Amino acid sequence: MKKDDINLKELLDTEVKNRNTNIELSYDKPDPLLVASRYKDEYIILLCALFAYGKASLIVKFLDSLDFDLLDQSEEKIDKSLDSFYYRFQNSTDVKTIFKTFRRMKQEDSLNSIFLEGYKKENSVLEGLDTLINKIHSIAKYKSQGFNFLVSSAFKRDKQGVIKHIGNAPYKRWNMYLRWMVRSDELDLGLWRDIDKKDLVLPLDTHTFKVSQRLGLLTRKTYDLKSALEITNKLKEFDSTDPIKYDFALYRIGQEKKFQ
Repeated sequence: MKKDDINLKELLDTEVKNRNTNIELSYDKPDPLLVASRYKDEYIILLCALFAYGKASLIVKFLDSLDFDLLDQSEEKIDKSLDSFYYRFQNSTDVKTIFKTFRRMKQEDSLNSIFLEGYKKENSVLEGLDTLINKIHSIAKYKSQGFNFLVSSAFKRDKQGVIKHIGNAPYKRWNMYLRWMVRSDELDLGLWRDIDKKDLVLPLDTHTFKVSQRLGLLTRKTYDLKSALEITNKLKEFDSTDPIKYDFALYRIGQEKKFQ
């Protein structure tokens, strides 16, 4: 490992150690994990991840307003209770539809088992996510701009059926969900046991994208899946068994504008 890489690893390892505390999750330092960490239900936690876009304080405010118990109640109750709920790109119909879809799925299967169907083919979290996303759309049977943004579309593939690295978004919220569910420390929840954390992909957002360029973890200029995979591979040089342990630290470094 080059000297610059050794220095960067030491810096990031220190950041990870210092931030691996639930003190990092508070209303003064809002993060959707603040809400998600109150629950053990994989469907509630996924809702927290999917709505995690925009300003962190507004994400937390919206998540706090939701009654997640509706996932275990009737669709009529969902329609009535969420009639005036909306969040940015999602209108009330979009919000009600994701609740009703998850209610139906929850009665049939676990998200973990659906994910594993795809993941186990090649130990690919991307294949696992694609299986989950397709399942949600097949159950929902509903399309709108807001709903499609919330859930994401299936991954684009090449003529051989392989998921494209160029031409796909980073799927930040989905990869963040996997980080929460697979990793286990003072922040991440570790509720899924059958997925190797070395297979995770960095949940690349604009903060981690810019800070990764600044720190020399990434040379590409395009914000896409390929960049997320390249940073992940670089972080594997620092920790081959748990590269995504650096995600939260990188996110906070970018958010706090450290090391400008």
